[in-house]
This record gives sequence, C-alpha cells and structure tokens, in this order.
Amino acid sequence: MEIKIINQSRHQLPQYETPLSAGMDLRANIEATVVLRPMERALIKTGLFIALPEGYEAQVRPRSGLALKKGITCINSPGTIDADYRGEIGVILANMSNEDFTINDGDRIAQMVIARHEKAQWVVCEKLDQTERGNGGFGSTGGSKAL
Repeated sequence: MEIKIINQSRHQLPQYETPLSAGMDLRANIEATVVLRPMERALIKTGLFIALPEGYEAQVRPRSGLALKKGITCINSPGTIDADYRGEIGVILANMSNEDFTINDGDRIAQMVIARHEKAQWVVCEKLDQTERGNGGFGSTGGSKAL
C-alpha cells in the first residue's frame, strides 16, 4: 500500500529492517541530546507527517531491544495515529530503568505498524450470548502463573 509522507527530518524514511518485519523503525529528530532520567518521560519528535487512508491506523510501539536492554518503552503502547491526523509524529518515551538514558538525533526510538481497523456500531440489547469463560476476569482462563 502507498502512504503519503512528508519527511522534515534529517534522516531516511522509516523502513522495514527485514523482509518479514511488521514494524518500521522511527528515528528521533531532535536538535539537542535528550537525557531521560529514571521514571521520566518525554515526547520525542520524528519530523514525519503522514496521511493514512481511511480504515487504517499507524500504531507506535516500543522497540523490544530498548525495552529489554535499557528499560525504555512507549508509555501509551500502542499509540494510535488516526487517518485524519496530519501533525508531526511524536513518540512518548518513558525510562522504566534505574539509569539515565540518552537519546541522540537519529536514534531508532520506536517502531510503527500500519494496521487496518473496523468501525464499530453498537447494538443495544438486554442479554449477551453465553460463553465458557462467562464473566471471568483477569487470569480466569488459567493460562498464566505469577513469576
């Protein structure tokens, strides 16, 4: 699919790093180095502006390597970029580690996945279909145990 993009950054366009990658890396487009202290968050600009087709969203997600090795995540993951948004793409990064984390211009800070979505239309009713799970909440399917 083709997506219109304006690149006002000093960096290459987002791209898939391997043939089967779902996400494209987003890069920091910043004038000065940003230091995220433990438990701090910051909006990091990318210099990118996109026009998605109707029925699609761009999801901004953490990079797994940064999350595991450095404790860096996107605080609202996944962040949604709607098809009618025309502003600059920004990434809300949070430092969940005990050490400062430095962000330099051009660093790969997050990944972006383009995804189709449906529009829901509510149907008000008095009763819902029964399922095996029923109203069982978090952990009710027995699939996970606390570590």
